[in-house]
Amino acid sequence: MALSMEPKSFSQISITIFLFFFHFFLVSSSQEEITVGHGYEVESVSRDLSGNWLAAELTVVEKSSVFGDDIQNLNIVASYETKDRLRVRITDSDHERWEVPQHVIPRKPTPETKRLVSQSKPETQSFFHHTSDLNFTIHATSPFRFTVSRRSTGDILFDTLPRLVFKDRYLEITSSLPLGKSNLYGLGEHTKEALRLVPNDTFTLWNTDIASANLDLNLYGSHPFYMDVRSSPAGTTHGVLLLNSNGMDVLYGGDYITYKVIGGILDFYFFAGPTPLEVVDQYTQLIGRPTPMPYWSFGFHQCKYGYKNLADLEGVVEGYAKADIPLEVMWTDIDYMDAYKDFTLDPINFPADKMKIFVDNIHKNGQKYVVIIDPGINTNMSYPTFLRGLKDDIFLKWNGSNYLGKVWPGPVYFPDFFNPTAHKFWANEISIFRETLPIDGLWIDMNEISNFVDPPMLNSLDDPPYKINNSGVFRPISNKTAPVSAIHYGNITEYDAHNLFGFLESMATNYALINDTGKRPFVLTRSTFVGSGKYAAHWTGDNFATWNDLAYSIPSILDFGLFGIPMVGADICGFGGNTTEELCRRWIQLGAFYPFARDHSSIDTIRQELYLWESVAASARKALGLRYCLLPYFYTLMYGAHMSGAPIARPLFFSFPQDLTSYDIHTQFLIGNGIMVSPVLSPGKVTVNAYFPKGRWFNMFDYSQSVYNENGKFMTLDAPEDTINVHVNGGNIIPMQRAEKTTELARKSGFELLVVFNEARSAYGELYLDDGDSVQMAGDRADWSLVRFEGEIFEEREIRVRSNVVNGGYGLGERLVVEKVVFLGLDFELRISGVVINGNYSNAKVEYEKKGEFGVLEVQGFTQLIGEEFEIKVDIEVAS
Repeated sequence: MALSMEPKSFSQISITIFLFFFHFFLVSSSQEEITVGHGYEVESVSRDLSGNWLAAELTVVEKSSVFGDDIQNLNIVASYETKDRLRVRITDSDHERWEVPQHVIPRKPTPETKRLVSQSKPETQSFFHHTSDLNFTIHATSPFRFTVSRRSTGDILFDTLPRLVFKDRYLEITSSLPLGKSNLYGLGEHTKEALRLVPNDTFTLWNTDIASANLDLNLYGSHPFYMDVRSSPAGTTHGVLLLNSNGMDVLYGGDYITYKVIGGILDFYFFAGPTPLEVVDQYTQLIGRPTPMPYWSFGFHQCKYGYKNLADLEGVVEGYAKADIPLEVMWTDIDYMDAYKDFTLDPINFPADKMKIFVDNIHKNGQKYVVIIDPGINTNMSYPTFLRGLKDDIFLKWNGSNYLGKVWPGPVYFPDFFNPTAHKFWANEISIFRETLPIDGLWIDMNEISNFVDPPMLNSLDDPPYKINNSGVFRPISNKTAPVSAIHYGNITEYDAHNLFGFLESMATNYALINDTGKRPFVLTRSTFVGSGKYAAHWTGDNFATWNDLAYSIPSILDFGLFGIPMVGADICGFGGNTTEELCRRWIQLGAFYPFARDHSSIDTIRQELYLWESVAASARKALGLRYCLLPYFYTLMYGAHMSGAPIARPLFFSFPQDLTSYDIHTQFLIGNGIMVSPVLSPGKVTVNAYFPKGRWFNMFDYSQSVYNENGKFMTLDAPEDTINVHVNGGNIIPMQRAEKTTELARKSGFELLVVFNEARSAYGELYLDDGDSVQMAGDRADWSLVRFEGEIFEEREIRVRSNVVNGGYGLGERLVVEKVVFLGLDFELRISGVVINGNYSNAKVEYEKKGEFGVLEVQGFTQLIGEEFEIKVDIEVAS
């Protein structure tokens, strides 16, 4: 939903633009030409006798008053929290400073450095734990610096320049990077043309309501984390997190990275990797594993800001059914509310009694219903939600009273989610509302916080000495949000905690839905911070219906996989502006393979439901048909994400880190390890130039079309108007089910295993199953299943696939069966002698056909319980 702005005249807009850019010139010029600080020197060094940490006391070399006075004494502590994670924390030695609270992101406490230590003179010292590949060195130069290196290769990962700056509201630190060897990804949230970060760019982190259609501006979330994939040794990867919630500019110059932060502390975490998947595993182990999503959330979703009434919603549901297009979840934007007030229903257009019947009916059809809520609570004395919030005193404070902002319903107060009572209030309001309308999930928007008015300045917090590049024009940080001088529960300033609001609302909403439904919650949030994936999914915000936005959606979605938020998608067909038939057709072909697939558009645009154009409907049936076949695969990837942080949608370099060409690919992506999506991203095109890493690749729509190469190459592929190129890679086993109109129906069908052999004539895969909505995934109870598969061609005499059942409980309880196996990648001619299942000859139907360069073998006409271990073997003879 876009931020509403009062209309302005052309002359007003011109003056505003002039003033912004005049201010931009003055501020950027003044901030770049000054010496801010002179660094620190080491006073003393101490070590833990057990070798877990090293600490040093630092003192400022020479004071500077630019951006405030230097803090005289600092303390730096390097500690190994795990064998793969090194923490380096720098803060004021004499006074406690703001840092992300423990209850927000639970983590190990800072080591107590005053006991069980050996002290030494201030000299250069290296420090490592015998189990870790990371080495920390403090250089007792004047000014001091520190380095983090990799023990196994000697590669320097982080190498600070000797000019650390540490003031009350300005911190600056720079690390050099090996030019031409270092490849950075992350530092969000921004819309970018490419996935790999481009040198000479500034990444501002300050959560704000700016349409994601805007390139290179700070958007809704803040993620001061990057992944560095080194080209030598090829693919060696590490990660770096600066855990700090204050606003910042991060300057990336190719051979350096500089952090300019307006508060808090410098709390760095280094993740050893050495592969991209291992880095994300190590990162999410710290910040929190992604929350499991309900099975139904992997179906197709439909929304629009501007649905007029209940009849409109009913018409959309009917339109999808008539067009034979899957529709899993119907959504409603703020239109359903009474005067845009949370937890209310418009009594005329969306009356409660008829809405309840509507939701009950779609539930009977196996479909779901989700609505939006915003954080602002209208200050209407006849509004029960407001009165309860007022009584509980849960609102954000400013200048001695509740802060009064303005959003869709008019004047509002904002809940303060640092206040434990606010969580109870929020849960109670959700519960009361669900008694009226049994919604299945919640969409939390406008939670940066977005505000339609600019608060006046109250004190020095509202005007920090260093101006971050907010909105690309150094906009004051209180503009269009809550005043940074506002006070949260516990005397926490909005200045420090601004970027945490959406995170805390996600947490509160997640817990509220669990408590009210007893089921796995679905929460979609716009604003995010480090660790938000522990509570919510994300969509990329207000994009536009343009071909550029279609292309930009891929880097944006891949970024959030790195950030530990794997359930992510962009508004299919575009939110702002009028889409076209061709654009919407190509967008649903791509969007069908987003982890979160939702069509959504703004109130001032044409309708874009997928059934409105026959060509779009045909593309939707084809692309979503494959998605629904792949639901078991998507859901198993969700299990992997929950257990290890592994993204669902991944850059190509995740699976091919030694392929240097893959580092620059941002127009294609992988679903898990096995499936590659190569969309058309330009108008009028019926071919696509796709990059294929080494190996065998088979077209998922036509197994006779394959690509094989030994080194990686670009290929021009046919891409007819109704088709997207989706390929499966050799070496993978993909679990599938029949495509149906809802996930509920699809889950009841038999399984097919697609066994795709690589050059070594082997393949591997796994399948996770449960009821799809229990709060825990793979919890203590036995009602889930995990089955691993292995396929091989044995001495050109047998083609076989076998299973290893880790837990068979759910599969056995539901009597779920495998009904079909398809083997791809057979690189020799063969004759079939027979089929053996679990040691017994079977009369299963077997078909073999040479399709293109490889043979395809299908076995069907049998039923095998998936919760029991099995072996399916096809005896063959090599044809002469």
